[in-house]
Amino acid sequence: MTSRKKWVWGIFPMRAGRIVPTPVLVSAAAIAFICALASAVAQGQGRGAASPASKPPPATLTPQSYPPEQIQAGQARFGSECGFCHGRDAGGGESGPDLIRSALVAQDVRGDKIAPVIRQGRPDKGMPGSNLSDSDIAAIVAFIHDAKTKAESEGGGRRTVDVADLQTGNAEAGKAYFNGAGGCAKCHSLTSGDFAKIGARYEGLALLHRLLYPGSGGRGSGPAPARPTATVTTRDGQVVTGKLVQLDEFTILLTDANGWSRSWPVKQVRISVDNPLQAHVDQLAKYTDKDMHDVFAYLQTLR
Repeated sequence: MTSRKKWVWGIFPMRAGRIVPTPVLVSAAAIAFICALASAVAQGQGRGAASPASKPPPATLTPQSYPPEQIQAGQARFGSECGFCHGRDAGGGESGPDLIRSALVAQDVRGDKIAPVIRQGRPDKGMPGSNLSDSDIAAIVAFIHDAKTKAESEGGGRRTVDVADLQTGNAEAGKAYFNGAGGCAKCHSLTSGDFAKIGARYEGLALLHRLLYPGSGGRGSGPAPARPTATVTTRDGQVVTGKLVQLDEFTILLTDANGWSRSWPVKQVRISVDNPLQAHVDQLAKYTDKDMHDVFAYLQTLR
């Protein structure tokens, strides 16, 4: 049961009023998905080599330094005023761009370009203006430049996976794998169900996520399939079956047919798990990097 799983550290239940890190049993699918994205990022061939994510941030035209106390004040002010959109490290957030990669920031000299944008905003892009004091704006400028300087000194310009990084596969090879060696067509119809026009319903990372780890239910990946079913047999012969909630090194937790949460120490019971996505877990151990990207390229054509 654990041959295709690994232990990683995660944040799990409250103990004595505090959240503690607990070793969590994570499926090979999760690990493979992360590895696949990392591999996609590392591709040095095809269209992905020219993607924005593969390019370093623009160099600062006028190097500048600021007092530590001003940077610290700017970090706090930036976090409260700008962090929601631009990320607390100025590296981009839910709706705002990565300021470390901003050409305007690269050309800025002590706020001559950043300050007007902060004051006036960019209403056409959803950024409101601000009435912050000159000292607050100066502190924010100091923090942004400091964050950019640190990012440049760390080497490597990549912060995220750009969609173009994923475009390294061959759609015809992916079609052959889907219908042949991969065995995907045995379970998935291209005219109905999950894969009907999947390339139109999911794009970019969401599509790759759906391909590699359909059970995650992450944003953009569609509704999560039913949870695996677990059967626990106790030492006295009692058998309890329910939806698996958690299985880690110490405890199994499930919800039984009556909706009750039940848990046992894993060393005191026998456990079997029926995972409807087990075929995907097994497939991830067989995929090569080329297979993954070829199938991804093929799925994009299903519109």
